[in-house]
Amino acid sequence: MARYIDAIDLPVPIEEAFDYLADFSRTAEWDPGVAEARRLTRGAVRRGTWFRLTLPVLGRRIRLEYQITEFEPPSRLVLTGGDEGLRCVDEITFAPLPGGTRVTYEARVEPTGLLRIADPLLNLWLRRTGRAAIRGLREHLTDRTVDQTIDQRRGAA
Repeated sequence: MARYIDAIDLPVPIEEAFDYLADFSRTAEWDPGVAEARRLTRGAVRRGTWFRLTLPVLGRRIRLEYQITEFEPPSRLVLTGGDEGLRCVDEITFAPLPGGTRVTYEARVEPTGLLRIADPLLNLWLRRTGRAAIRGLREHLTDRTVDQTIDQRRGAA
């Protein structure tokens, strides 16, 4: 099983960080490894909400469907999914910090069937894409915070 875990400190309140990451349809905004992301379930994001992510991998487009299986605002979120060849579990935890939130993101990907022979390569791929996603998340939420601060100042002027 391939596994990637990282923690980052974001300059946003815990509720904002949780709400943003719980809406997995926004993943393509910050994860360069995701070409498309959309919500499949109507209504508020909650336990049971489904999402579809499209990833370009080796010239192919892989579609992974995820469901929120654990939803504990604003501290913990678990999404489970995959496709016929992969089982994926993303666990995201949130802890308040002065001036922001620490987000710990753990992704586990387990190949099934014939894809099991690719497990060592999958670990390398997950590590590389995980680092890029964490960088993208940090940059995106930091930029959003800066943009919101500028907008608030303009509104006050």
